[in-house]
Amino acid sequence: MAYYKDLREYLAVLEANGKLVRVRRPINKDTQLSPLVRLQYRGLPEEKRRAFLFENVVNSRGHKYDIPVAIGVLAGSADIYSIGMQCQPREVAERLAQAQANPIPPRVVGSGPVQEEVHLGNSLLEHGGLGEFPVPVATPSFDPAPYITAPYWVTRDPESGITNVGMYRAMIKSPVRTGLNFSGPGKGGAIHLRKYRQRDTPMPAAIVVGGPPNLGYVAVSPLPPDTDELAVAGGIAGEPLELVKCKTVDLCVPAHAEVVIEGEVDPRLLEPEAPFGESYGFVGPMDMNPFLDVKCITHRRKPIWLATISQYPPSESTKMRQLAYQGTMLRHLRQVLKLSYVLDVAYYEEASSGRMMALKLSKVTQDDVWYTLEAAAKRAPYTKIIIAVDEDVNVHDLGTVCLAIAMRTQPCRDYRIESLTAPSLGDYSLEPLDRLQERQAEGGDMPQASRLLINAVMKWPYPPVSLPGKEFMEEAMRIWREENLPEVKLNEPWFGTNLGFWNDEHERHARAAVEGDHYRAGSDYEGRRRSI
Repeated sequence: MAYYKDLREYLAVLEANGKLVRVRRPINKDTQLSPLVRLQYRGLPEEKRRAFLFENVVNSRGHKYDIPVAIGVLAGSADIYSIGMQCQPREVAERLAQAQANPIPPRVVGSGPVQEEVHLGNSLLEHGGLGEFPVPVATPSFDPAPYITAPYWVTRDPESGITNVGMYRAMIKSPVRTGLNFSGPGKGGAIHLRKYRQRDTPMPAAIVVGGPPNLGYVAVSPLPPDTDELAVAGGIAGEPLELVKCKTVDLCVPAHAEVVIEGEVDPRLLEPEAPFGESYGFVGPMDMNPFLDVKCITHRRKPIWLATISQYPPSESTKMRQLAYQGTMLRHLRQVLKLSYVLDVAYYEEASSGRMMALKLSKVTQDDVWYTLEAAAKRAPYTKIIIAVDEDVNVHDLGTVCLAIAMRTQPCRDYRIESLTAPSLGDYSLEPLDRLQERQAEGGDMPQASRLLINAVMKWPYPPVSLPGKEFMEEAMRIWREENLPEVKLNEPWFGTNLGFWNDEHERHARAAVEGDHYRAGSDYEGRRRSI
């Protein structure tokens, strides 16, 4: 099938696949919406999570919106994400890698549905500005305002002309002003803003809300700063993304988005922003950040507001980052560095999808292990723990990775601690927060941060994995299904494998045991008695 032209086509496919819940009762966006969606992340297995479409949204003052809110539709689960990528979950990393390797530049068209309504000048405030939209409060009890949680910020490098698309949260501060939190100085938008500061000119910017899902996937992917994310989005779709020119700033935006907020960022000014419930599991404190002065808002006649569920992991935010980070790291190691022995990469939602990574390696020397760990560390400067494991370990199952660490490492030999050039954002383990904020306000050096590299690859042959062999587990599954027992989702490893420390005698005795000749081993052992 052709790729989704807009959010609406995508929602229809989610619903057809049983992945969308429509909520028609009145839901308060300030107090009920996010908590309701949050429940599935605290009480359901991932495969049962759904996207939500709230069709009757009100606020705490009794105002009723005629705009529905969609949430969880980009990455409510790996299944939902893969529908957005039009592939199977196991194919997501390769699909992202191919899109990066084969980008398709966007195409500018004369008009598009995102500009069916245009509000600027007096019309902007007459329609309420940002207040026209049912922007949810993400963390009731702690957030000071609604935040745009699925904003695709479009900016352009004033030197190269390359467009960047990044998902940076936007606090609603007035009908015509939003916050702007880049979540790190290395983000494309932050790099652009520094260049505009050097020129002492405002930075044009546009916030895109809604659109086909490929926009969201590239917006959160850690692509190199000189990458045109709009072209990578085209690579995902297999066709150019259609753009229209903005009305008040010199940028182009997706023609089939739901809403576009145009404006300028003064690179010389900062103001307080946050607190905000973060995806790393804590409420992020107030900080000094840039802001957007809104000049114009365009949208479809009956738009859909798109939001994401973030905060405590797991969440939609951590799922998006997990899958995007895995794909970009795997491509970097296998295609850029040509490390063909790297079989798989895993990030963990339990660790906020950015703080811990595991690499599955095949038949490597110990020098290869350490080279690969260092290469991954260089590509992921904020990741605090990086683990290398053997090919028999399922890197997507944190339990099996923990078992490899416990049984295949000696800390004195296999752990290395190295300095991080910059601490991870939101790493509250560095020092007390009040002191950390003082350092930032004074422009002083940040406290020392570090990372841990773990070589959990076997250094010599091990006995087999202690599970029944594959043929016996397959037979067990056949009987299980015939007995109509509850459906099981097998985790790797689900059958035993030979890891090298296993001789012909062991094999002969094990085969005799399953053939009913279980006295054979005892008989053989009897002849090898010795006295003590």
